[in-house]
Amino acid sequence: MRLLKLLLFFSQVLAWLTTCSAQSANEAIPPVANEYSEYLETVQKATFRYFRDFAHPVSGLAPERTATPNIVTTGGSGFGIMAIIVAADRRWVTRAEAVQQLQKMTGFLEKADRFHGAWPHWLDGNSGKVIPFSEHDNGGDLVETAFLVNGLLSARAYFDGTAAAEKDLRQRIDKLWREVEWDWYVRDGKLLWHWSPNHAWKMNHPLRGHDETLITYVLALGSPTHAIKPEVYQNTYQQSDHYTNGQTYFGYKLLLGFPMGGPLFFTHYSFLSLDPRLMQDEQTNYWEQNRNHTLINRAHCLQPRQAMFGYGPGNWGLTASDDYNFYDAHSPTNDNGTISPTAALSSFPYTPYYSMQVLRNLYLREGNRFFGPYGFYDAYNKGLNWYSNQYLAIDQGPIVVMMENYRSGLLWKLGEKTPELGTGLTKMGIKKPAYPTGFYAYAPDFRTGYIDLWKHPDWGAYVLDFAVKGTGAITLAVFDEAGREVRKLIDAKTYPEGMQQLAFQFPDGKYEFELVQGADKQRVKISLHQSVDNQ
Repeated sequence: MRLLKLLLFFSQVLAWLTTCSAQSANEAIPPVANEYSEYLETVQKATFRYFRDFAHPVSGLAPERTATPNIVTTGGSGFGIMAIIVAADRRWVTRAEAVQQLQKMTGFLEKADRFHGAWPHWLDGNSGKVIPFSEHDNGGDLVETAFLVNGLLSARAYFDGTAAAEKDLRQRIDKLWREVEWDWYVRDGKLLWHWSPNHAWKMNHPLRGHDETLITYVLALGSPTHAIKPEVYQNTYQQSDHYTNGQTYFGYKLLLGFPMGGPLFFTHYSFLSLDPRLMQDEQTNYWEQNRNHTLINRAHCLQPRQAMFGYGPGNWGLTASDDYNFYDAHSPTNDNGTISPTAALSSFPYTPYYSMQVLRNLYLREGNRFFGPYGFYDAYNKGLNWYSNQYLAIDQGPIVVMMENYRSGLLWKLGEKTPELGTGLTKMGIKKPAYPTGFYAYAPDFRTGYIDLWKHPDWGAYVLDFAVKGTGAITLAVFDEAGREVRKLIDAKTYPEGMQQLAFQFPDGKYEFELVQGADKQRVKISLHQSVDNQ
């Protein structure tokens, strides 16, 4: 009997290996359960619990960190609102439970300290009074307010039902959003981060890019009641010595930002609800910017000289987090050996295979001391054998949200449904790109020259992103390493213009994929992975 079962198993495997099927990823593909989808579900669900089980009992908002349960963070709570949306969509909580917590949060925010409509960075979770973030920072914080409002608008878009509680929630959110006086924070033609009733504009911190403050401009320009003028964005965000870059690092070109990109949260915070694939202006394509920024960060960690920190394919990712000296904004130019799980895990949309290498390594090899009640702890330094025992809201939230954007695009879809975001982007000169026919989404590994494509864990199939320009028929052929055509995945088929996805089954290995439309042709090297290793 056992031999018969083995023969049956191997015959099924052989049948699969000798066939190849393909279908549009827009068609219904039933989710599948496997090792990797379980990893994603386990990590997302545990991380979400920070915003449910550890939420402040009075305000419902997210504490800044586990060490300070009564200090709640406004920006981190905005990320938490998005995590609650994911939880409702994945049925970790009921829709009614999610709405109930959000009603508690909005009710508290209505009464909490505000400064011309903007909340401070920190609030007392019991009283709603401001807690100073620093000596002169005891008033409105426009960036943290933007993170909070972005979460609220996502909730307004998601909870669109006819139930009285959902209607009430939407009305509360809309009122809070309309009361933020973005234009009041403009001084001398520049948008400023802080204002204090005691110290006025003493902080004097203009919001200059390129960094995490991009979403602040999208909201400030999209406000229906207190919109700033487009020239404020042009004269502030776009006027700095670290706005444009233009350098190439490890083969990846970076058009915006600091040398080697800076910390990875720049690619996360503004893009929790903004789909970077749909964003391009005169300076850059934001998908390419974020993808390359992430790949540069990873490539830095894989350099031989970084081996002293214990870095590797399963141990990379530099961003702002706790470290053995308390806290720092880690990056390739400010690297003390501290890895923050949120860096790679929140980068799943950009680098799914490489991000899963980190997740799997942390869970299987470090999980006994580094995976706790709310997911992975904030940071660790393998070279110094230092492991944080803290959780931070601003690091936990993006993990849940960006992993979900990889899995389903949920928050990106809600962002597209939010008209004020579209208004803000338009005023900034950011529009949907017209991609040429080709494989727009990918860049090869800097060591091998191959794109690493991994089976989507929820679909149990490879999912290939490509773009079509014009109406001509498309052919997509696969060649082996000897240059022989193995199979046509698409044979003279017409697709609508724009971004497309193709789900297909194929044996793993190294191939060349060639996409042809008339005289246009692109050929890339792709390594197909059914499983994830740490090499």
